[in-house]
Amino acid sequence: MGADVVFEVGGETVAAHRCVLAVRSAVFAAELFGPLKEGNAATTGVVVRVDDMEAEVFKALLRYVYTGKLPEMCKEDEDVTCQHLLVAADRYGIGRLKLICEARLCHYINVDSLAIILALAEQHHCQGLKKACFYFLAAPGNLTAVMATDGFQHLATSCPSIMLEIMAFLAH
Repeated sequence: MGADVVFEVGGETVAAHRCVLAVRSAVFAAELFGPLKEGNAATTGVVVRVDDMEAEVFKALLRYVYTGKLPEMCKEDEDVTCQHLLVAADRYGIGRLKLICEARLCHYINVDSLAIILALAEQHHCQGLKKACFYFLAAPGNLTAVMATDGFQHLATSCPSIMLEIMAFLAH
């Protein structure tokens, strides 16, 4: 009702209100009102394409922007949804949502997920999540088990600086 912007994301269209988005996100403000706006964003009926994001993730992001709450998530997919939502929150500068996702992801750290979660923490500057990963590695037996995973081997080659941080953390 009264929406003045439409987002095309993942093959779907999602209507929203530019003012609401701009108040909650400097990135949305710049995209919809500032020099980053596509075409003439001062008119009604603006259509903005969102690439590299699933429609459900974008809808969850908007739900948070409007209500301050996350949608109910399926338990089986909550970790993956939180990963995608953290990326979206970082992309749109919604710090509180990013922190919520970070906190939830801390509960999903295990031998198999550590490399993915640690890479995500590194890429999106999530210091609390990174520290939780380091503490998990410091627990007896975890480092050896994690090092045997393909994910950890990929992390070691794609992000060698994180290996130095792990060694420094474990040395103390």
